[in-house]
Amino acid sequence: MKRIISSIVISALAVVGGAVVGVTPANASTVPTVVLSGGSAVFGLDPAIITATASTPGTVQFSAAGALIKGCEAVATTTETPFVAKCSWLPAASGPTILTATLSPNDGANFSAATAAPLTAKVGVPVQGVISPIYMYVDTVLASGSTGALAARFGVSCAVASQFIVGQTIVFRVYANNANLNGAVMDSSNTEKAYIEVAGIPTPIALTYGNHSGVAFWTGVLKTGTAAGLYNTLGVISYKVTMIGKDLNSKTVLAVKQVAKKVNGKVVKKNGKVVYSSVPYYKTITATPAIKGPVGTWQSNFTPNSQLTLYAVPTA
Repeated sequence: MKRIISSIVISALAVVGGAVVGVTPANASTVPTVVLSGGSAVFGLDPAIITATASTPGTVQFSAAGALIKGCEAVATTTETPFVAKCSWLPAASGPTILTATLSPNDGANFSAATAAPLTAKVGVPVQGVISPIYMYVDTVLASGSTGALAARFGVSCAVASQFIVGQTIVFRVYANNANLNGAVMDSSNTEKAYIEVAGIPTPIALTYGNHSGVAFWTGVLKTGTAAGLYNTLGVISYKVTMIGKDLNSKTVLAVKQVAKKVNGKVVKKNGKVVYSSVPYYKTITATPAIKGPVGTWQSNFTPNSQLTLYAVPTA
């Protein structure tokens, strides 16, 4: 009698209202996972690869900035785990771009479609501030002996750095080439003016050209500190470098001239006529009026962690 009652109780627990308790119904579906990665790109260069990793095989539809990526409307995943689908993406613009993807599982009976969490791809742009005939390289270093104990404790003199402490002296180093002068180095002989504008400082910092232990380049100095007249605004230091080339009364240009072709010192002829070759050469032409000197600017758009930053002196 006890055995019969136990069987009845077990049956009552297993079947409730015609449904089996604890067993997934045949028509239920599981939401799979799909995760995006990659997407690092430089605007205007080679395509970037976006990777979708799913928990079940299927096809993935990739989108960028809300629009389907051409050629990536239905990319099949690999058939073995990890189930990966890849999309070759050529960004249409620079800056942050939202990437999304939707997975359509092969097993539609047991798995439903899934959408990946958005991924922000930061499409790179050249650091050069303005496209112009002048091309610049700019960095900052800690001035030699600028801070005494602070330099010894928090930095190495003349080391390239972007983070400084109040009391340290920042030296800007600038190298530039002028495309209008066939890429010639910009020095004091062909540069009209060179300066740095720092936000919060009314007077631009003049750049000077000179020799520094065997190499020559432009430098400008920003002294920081708590005394009157010294820069002490904490946080990112916003600055812009400007270089202006001198006006040109003449200009060297690439030209082509025709020269009689010779073999073993003898002029080559064909059908009785002299054969000529095109030979490139540089020639100087007079510019009337003078050619206005080009203007180039550089303003950092590095990531926040690499921006020129001033910090307070750490407490003990």
